[in-house]
Amino acid sequence: MNDANTWTARLAALDLTLPPVATPAGSYLPAVQTGSYVYTSGQLPLVDGTTTCIGKLGEGVSVEDAAQAARLCTLNGLAAVDALVGLDRIVRVVKVVGFVASGSGFSQQPQVINGASDLLAEIFGTAGQHARSAIGVAELPRNSAVEVEFVFEVSDSI
Repeated sequence: MNDANTWTARLAALDLTLPPVATPAGSYLPAVQTGSYVYTSGQLPLVDGTTTCIGKLGEGVSVEDAAQAARLCTLNGLAAVDALVGLDRIVRVVKVVGFVASGSGFSQQPQVINGASDLLAEIFGTAGQHARSAIGVAELPRNSAVEVEFVFEVSDSI
């Protein structure tokens, strides 16, 4: 990929900016590389340390708002990868795991996590196609409605 055709340039063309990497709330790292893979920790929809989408789906949080939160989780995950190895080293998105705080009877977790998957497709095209799980849970940290983690394959160099 040449300089005019990088993931960083693609973000700029989409008018997207990566946020600062969120400070870990415990004894873990935002992202870790092993071999040619980078694994992120679970990413919340944080802006300047504030959770932007709180509560449960099916109990006051809309699918649309939660899907937007999943997009924000994705930008936060990309920021963690960028800080660790550089965004332009990403070869492909391998796996997305999304957790959705769900009230009783809520079953639209896949539609929520589409917010993350759709953004990855916008940025990475076919390299953004990935395996995925969308899981309903009772509670998430900081009362967040959504949490998303990622696995990326990266190259040895840009």
